[in-house]
Amino acid sequence: MTRSSRSIPLTEGSIFHALLKLALPTIATSFVQMAYGLIDMIWVGRLGSGAVAAIGTSGFFTWLANAFILIPRIGAEVGVAQSVGRQDKEGVAKAIRHSIQLILALIVLYAAGLFALRDPLLRFYRLGEEIQGMASTYLAIICVGLPFFAVNPVFTAIFNGSGDSTTPFRINALGLLSNIILDPLLIFGLGPIPRMGVAGAALATVLAQILATTVFIVETRRRPELFSGLRFFSKPDWQYLRRMVTMGLPMSLQSALFTLISMVIARIISAWGPVAIAVQRVGSQVESISWMTANGFQTSMSAFTGQNYGARNGQRVYRGYFVGLGIVSVIGVVTGAALIFAPRLLISIFLHEPEAIAIGANYLRIQGFCQLPMCVEILTAGAFIGLGRTSPPSIVGIAMNALRIPASLIASAIGLGLNAVWWIISITATLKGVILSAWYLRFMNDDPEMLSLRAESAAREGTV
Repeated sequence: MTRSSRSIPLTEGSIFHALLKLALPTIATSFVQMAYGLIDMIWVGRLGSGAVAAIGTSGFFTWLANAFILIPRIGAEVGVAQSVGRQDKEGVAKAIRHSIQLILALIVLYAAGLFALRDPLLRFYRLGEEIQGMASTYLAIICVGLPFFAVNPVFTAIFNGSGDSTTPFRINALGLLSNIILDPLLIFGLGPIPRMGVAGAALATVLAQILATTVFIVETRRRPELFSGLRFFSKPDWQYLRRMVTMGLPMSLQSALFTLISMVIARIISAWGPVAIAVQRVGSQVESISWMTANGFQTSMSAFTGQNYGARNGQRVYRGYFVGLGIVSVIGVVTGAALIFAPRLLISIFLHEPEAIAIGANYLRIQGFCQLPMCVEILTAGAFIGLGRTSPPSIVGIAMNALRIPASLIASAIGLGLNAVWWIISITATLKGVILSAWYLRFMNDDPEMLSLRAESAAREGTV
C-alpha cells in the first residue's frame, strides 16, 4: 500500500529518529491540553467557587467516558499499525471502520444514559441546589457533544498508527485553540453574544470538538491510502469487534479503576486537612511533565512496535524497545533529579503558604525517586499494546494501584504520617516499572512466536 508523505517510516531507517519524530507532536498536544486546562480554570474561576465545583464534579463523568474510548482507540491504533506493517490495505480499512462503528455505538449509549441519570448521579455529591443545577446544565450540554469528544481520539489513534502524528496534533491544537477563544466569549458574553456562564463553558467545549471532528473528516478525503473503501455502513464483523473489545477492555478497566482508586486515596489524604489535598493536586501537575512526555513515547512505541510486528521485523521490535528505553530513561533521570534537588523552588511557584510549601516539597522529593521507573512503565505499556497484548500492563497497573489503598489505610491507622502515603505512591509506581519491564523482556526472550520472528528477521538481515 502507498504511504503518505506525512507518515514517518517505522519499519526501516533510524529507530531513534522514527520514535522521536512520532512522539514530539503527541507530546506537544499533551502540553497544549495542559495549558488549556489551566486557562479554562482561570476563566471558570472568575464565576466563583460554585461554578468550579459544578464543572469539577461533572468532569468526573466525562473523564469516565475515557474508559469507553480506550477500547476502540487501542483497536484502531494497533489494527492500523499492524496492517500498515503487513501492507494490508483491507486490514487498515477494517480496523478503521470497526473502531469508528464501535466508538459511536458505545458513546451514544453512555451519553444517553448519562443525560437521563445526571440529576440522580449529581445528588450523590450533595452539592446544594444551586451548584447541582449548574452541574446538571453543564452535563446536559456536554452529553450532546460526547460523540465528537469520543471520535476525535479514535481519529488520532488511526493517524498515529499509520505513522503520522503531525496531522492529529495540528487538528487537536486547532480545537484547543478555538476552545480557548470561545471560553471567555460564551462564558461572559460580548456584544450580541449573551453571558451564559457555566453553560457557555460547556458550549465552548462542544463547539471546539465539533470543529476538530469536521477537520478530521475533511482530512480523510485527502488520505485515500487510509480511508478509501471503508464501507462504513456495512454490517460489522462481530468476531472482529469481539477481538477489538477483548484487546481494549483490560486498559479500559485499568482507566476506570484508576479513577476510583484515586478518589479513595484522596479521601484518605483528606484526613490530614485541605492543605494535603491541595498539595497532591498541585504536585501531580508539576510531575505531570514527565509522564506526559513519556506518554508521547508510549504512543510512538505502540505504533512502532505494531508496524514492525505486522511486518515480521522481530529484531527491530526488540531493538526499538531498548532505544525507547534509553530515551525515556533520560527523561526520568532529569525530571527525577529536578524533583529531588529543587522541590521547594518548584512547589513555591504554585503554593505560597509556608505549611503548604513544606508539605509540597516533601511530596515532590519523594515522587522524584519514582520518575525513572514510571517512565519505563509507560513506555513498556506502549510496547505491549503494539503487540496487541494489553493484559500485562493492565494487570500490573491495577494490582499496584489497588495496593495503595490498604497500604495507605494501614499507614494512617498506625500514625506513620502523610509522608508514608507519599512513599506508598512512589514505591508502587516504582514496582510497576520494574515488574512490567521484567515481564516484557521475559516475554520477548521466551515467547515462541517472538523468538521465531526475531530469528526470521535476523536471517533476512544476514546475521545468522
